[in-house]
Amino acid sequence: EMLKDFQFNYVILDESQAIKNPASRRYKAAGLLKAKNRLALTGTPIENSTFDLYAQMSFVNRGFFGSSNNFKTSFSNPIDKEGNEVIATELQKMVNPFILRRTKEMVARELPPKTEDILFCEMDAAQRKVYDAYRNEYRNRLLGNIQEQGLGKSKMMVLEALTRLRQICDSPLLLNKDDVNVSDSVKIRELIRHINDKTANHKILIFSQFVTMLGLIKAELDKYGIDYEYLDGQSSRKQRQLSVNRFQDNADLRVFLISLKAGGTGINLTAADYVYVVDPWWNPAVENQAIDRCYRIGQDKNVFAYRMICTNTVEEKILQLQQKKKKIATDIIQTDESIMKNLSVKDIESLFS
Repeated sequence: EMLKDFQFNYVILDESQAIKNPASRRYKAAGLLKAKNRLALTGTPIENSTFDLYAQMSFVNRGFFGSSNNFKTSFSNPIDKEGNEVIATELQKMVNPFILRRTKEMVARELPPKTEDILFCEMDAAQRKVYDAYRNEYRNRLLGNIQEQGLGKSKMMVLEALTRLRQICDSPLLLNKDDVNVSDSVKIRELIRHINDKTANHKILIFSQFVTMLGLIKAELDKYGIDYEYLDGQSSRKQRQLSVNRFQDNADLRVFLISLKAGGTGINLTAADYVYVVDPWWNPAVENQAIDRCYRIGQDKNVFAYRMICTNTVEEKILQLQQKKKKIATDIIQTDESIMKNLSVKDIESLFS
């Protein structure tokens, strides 16, 4: 309310993907600011779909795309749902004069190499038994529900099933079910093995989207006497900074447990050079932002990042599905589509097979 009455020379939005929803109060508030010049800064202009671009471009160049419905009809739907590369190229040509892209390789040439890899994990018999039982149950329920009500009305059940199976990939204890008392977790075992045997004295970031999983990892670290810092969405700004400072400054403090969404942006952890994404977020941009907490200006060590994937599970299949469905028009317009928006019945049958 106070700022909208000022006339600025420049209004600059950092992390401008935060206004990607044109119906949000944040976008509407940003639009009230008066300025001769507007700039939007972001490392991830498109996180979920091409429509993310609409609000950001509308902020810097009002009326450029017309209405949101027009943008969806003309660009977002053809690119994201149909994989139309001709339309994607047309969109790229439209926005190209207004975008200045600078990659880390261009502006931070002093950065050391970064190696990203997938750490495949094989469940033991007990964890696999729980996974297979839930997979079979959900597959039968889902396919029956889709046949009766259609795919559109079954999306929430699909989301529930994917979440439950991904939780089991972390640990069956995440289900919080009285009839499931299997505590085996191949990922926790692999993490402890890497911390103790594979990473020497290097500092490590461990990201998970499930706070309960972070709690299980904490308990295991306590058992082995491994010191750590911890950050999730409940951490205050002061607590966040204290944890960051302790991790950065204390050579004996090797592990930092971080909630993926809470700690994926806004913190600098260049003391670390190993990163483990325990349960990958299916939006690669979110994962990349998390990994880049340590891969930024000031990093002087080679960085190694691992995405932990349980073999022969929904995790592995979703990665394959993403690769199949990914449509890259140019280096600027990259559409890593939201999985939920584009699943077909055939995809669902494959995921739960």
